[in-house]
Amino acid sequence: MIQKRTIGVIGVGNVGMAAAYALFLNHTAEEIILVDKDMRRAEGEAMDMMHGQAYVGNIAVRSGTFGDLAAAQIVIVSAGVGQRPGESRLDLLNRNADVLAQIAAQLDRHAPDAILFIASNPVDILTYAMRQLSGRPGHRIIGTGTMLDTGRFRALLGRHYRVDPRSVHAYIVGEHGDSEVPLWSGASIGGTPIKGQAVLGHRFDAERMQGIFRQVRDAAYNIIDRKGYTNTAIGAVLARLSQAVLADQKSILTVSTAMNGEYGLNRVCLSIPCVIGFQGIEARLTPRIDEDELHGLQASARRLMQSIDSINWNRR
Repeated sequence: MIQKRTIGVIGVGNVGMAAAYALFLNHTAEEIILVDKDMRRAEGEAMDMMHGQAYVGNIAVRSGTFGDLAAAQIVIVSAGVGQRPGESRLDLLNRNADVLAQIAAQLDRHAPDAILFIASNPVDILTYAMRQLSGRPGHRIIGTGTMLDTGRFRALLGRHYRVDPRSVHAYIVGEHGDSEVPLWSGASIGGTPIKGQAVLGHRFDAERMQGIFRQVRDAAYNIIDRKGYTNTAIGAVLARLSQAVLADQKSILTVSTAMNGEYGLNRVCLSIPCVIGFQGIEARLTPRIDEDELHGLQASARRLMQSIDSINWNRR
């Protein structure tokens, strides 16, 4: 029997629904199951999307429970809680870890073989938490990490050099957040390194390049300031990640995973380029980076470790 391509989405907020809609439009899955504590909201979202079948194709979308995810190859976790007035970041982190613990228990019971995509923020810390809370192998727990940041980086470099962003090879690594690190030493267009030389008539202006990176790093703040949240680009990220797994594409993507000595790092999840295929994270790459980039990556890891150490693991 040919297995149906099924993807579950836990949490039908802005990010979850952007991901579901991207999966729907791209024909990435044959069945999309929406799970949320607000079951009526999930039902309404599923009904609304299903009405587009006549223009998209026969892709089933339905609401469900954790028990309905048994056949899912992928489960996207985009659930979380918002910050309360006067609540500290640490209290918020612990409440989100509590939510993740409940989800992990349900998924281990009902969908133990699914690959999990963690899209809730802070994504690196919650990816680490899910690895502690779930019984599935670590290579089947993938944080979206800096995939979005890398996409933003390539888009802005493509605009600067006036080329298709898909022809730009450049990575953001480390934390998905303020301490992320651009790998200028390996950035290239058409196999031509951009650092320190002119490419397509544009010289490498260090100050201007740093300005491009700041736009990448601060993008979420600027978008949230204008529309209140980010969702569409991360939805595209989750659809792309799903394609890489279901089609066994062996794509190299910057996802958040546990460090096992790479760059001297351990006991933390952050993003480096990884090979993504049907088994999840199938291999990791450690591109050669310069001294400044290494120091930046190590500082990013220290920042994440501080947050990981602040989680109250004893209450779970």
